[in-house]
Amino acid sequence: MEPSAQGPSTSFQCIDAIEVSLCIEKQGLAFYEKAVKGAVDVRVRKMFSRLAGEEKEHIQSLQAKARFLQPAVVKNSISRKSQIHAFITEELEGKVFPVHGVGGAEPEIAGNDLEALEIGIEAEKRSIEVLGQLIKREKKIDVRAIFSHLVVEEKKHLAALEELKQSLG
Repeated sequence: MEPSAQGPSTSFQCIDAIEVSLCIEKQGLAFYEKAVKGAVDVRVRKMFSRLAGEEKEHIQSLQAKARFLQPAVVKNSISRKSQIHAFITEELEGKVFPVHGVGGAEPEIAGNDLEALEIGIEAEKRSIEVLGQLIKREKKIDVRAIFSHLVVEEKKHLAALEELKQSLG
């Protein structure tokens, strides 16, 4: 999946990058929290629980950054906010992680722990791909840094999931 060439008509601002990142992280959190409940193998349950905890930490960190930037964003126009909201709705919601009731799509249902791991792996790959496309098209270094930081975290999640899948398979 690749973000459409349109996206917002202007370059992202830091607050926009944070909103996009929050959307991805919240999808990840919802997925991993649900996956914990369905996991049978204790190693898989621990992995999903750990990843859910990391997603919570990422969300808290992004929200703190957003609060810090908020005074500078007061002048942000309503049309810009609606552009970012439209981008998130069209390009991200329910399209990175399979989340029930988001984006109009039903989540993939895992039949077993290996399938759940594979769904998580594919979602992390989609996240990395989407963020990579956003980084490529973004000109502002501070915005690129926000997306790049999230890519690093998503790659850690991907590696952990792949390693666990390998050990189980």
